[in-house]
Amino acid sequence: MIIPTFDATAPVLTGPDGKPARKQLAVVKTAPGEGNVSLEWIPERECVPGSVRLEVAYTGICGTDIHVYHDHFRNFPPVVLGHEFAGTVVEVGEGVKTFRPGDRACVLGSTAVMCGHCEYCRQGMYMFCPVRRGMGHGVSGSMTRSVVVRADQLYRLPENVSLEEGALAEPFASAVQAIEELTPFNVGDTVLLSGPGPIGLLCLVLLASHRCQTIVAGIGDDTARLALARKLGADVTVDVSREDLDRVIDRETNGRGVDVAIEAAGAESSLNACLRAVRRLGRLIQLGIVGGDVTVPFDTILYKQLRVFGSLGHSFTTWDRVLRILEQRKVDLSPIVTHKLPLSRWREGFDLCESKQGVKVLLSYDEP
Repeated sequence: MIIPTFDATAPVLTGPDGKPARKQLAVVKTAPGEGNVSLEWIPERECVPGSVRLEVAYTGICGTDIHVYHDHFRNFPPVVLGHEFAGTVVEVGEGVKTFRPGDRACVLGSTAVMCGHCEYCRQGMYMFCPVRRGMGHGVSGSMTRSVVVRADQLYRLPENVSLEEGALAEPFASAVQAIEELTPFNVGDTVLLSGPGPIGLLCLVLLASHRCQTIVAGIGDDTARLALARKLGADVTVDVSREDLDRVIDRETNGRGVDVAIEAAGAESSLNACLRAVRRLGRLIQLGIVGGDVTVPFDTILYKQLRVFGSLGHSFTTWDRVLRILEQRKVDLSPIVTHKLPLSRWREGFDLCESKQGVKVLLSYDEP
């Protein structure tokens, strides 16, 4: 049995004449290949039994959306982009008892299609389901006015959590799994965080709450993001195009090396720097996606007897933790949002992300 997304399979909402009753604008990958993304009118889908229609308040631009634009990430056009979003329930399908119109919610778009019965689905580790497809690339996503999703994909937002924060729940879940669920962080630890992108900075917010000494490393294009890292609690920031990261690590750790290195850049040079920086019996968390083969001194793992963790996405357990963290107000995610733009300016938002002038850019629906 495959559990589908209703947005991909539900019939189009039609009027008495059999034509689409309502249409909405959407950012659509229209065909394979570089680019081929444009603002298009699409029909709304019916809110079928077991589903919920959510009016999208904010949807975040993710690196995955940009990879889909450049056709570097598997996608199935025509497909609406976007998977980081929150909004308000405006309609519920037959049989839905858990939500009602007016409820505010964020959405776990990664479970749009999953089998529901493999060993990974049964454990709540849906990222490894062999048939899984996520919203925004595998099936249509959130860069539009409203979406129809299964009710079980929704997580109700606590009253004290804004819709902007709700739109950060999905990327925050990636950071929460990496920092809170794989290995402990303690006061007195020194941590290297290599890559101050959106996920890296969300990791930094959590590391600051653990009161670790954190060194954040970036490249020349990361000037604005490194400045934000200092505001978010980084003890030391390093522009590796201007400074020798190895010397900084030696200085800050008295030659011992860092206790944990977190690779969040997805770059060969970053991974090599992390392997050099981590101490003997230390830990390495690979969070960035390199996207190809790399050359690294693999024996370093042996000679330093490192513990190496991969962190791919999140799980049901992670999402439960994310909502508790947001409700308890133990961290402030608002500085991560650097820009809010109308959907019609999506291209400007993509450029802000690619040029690293923005961290998290949120889009909201508008029509000409």
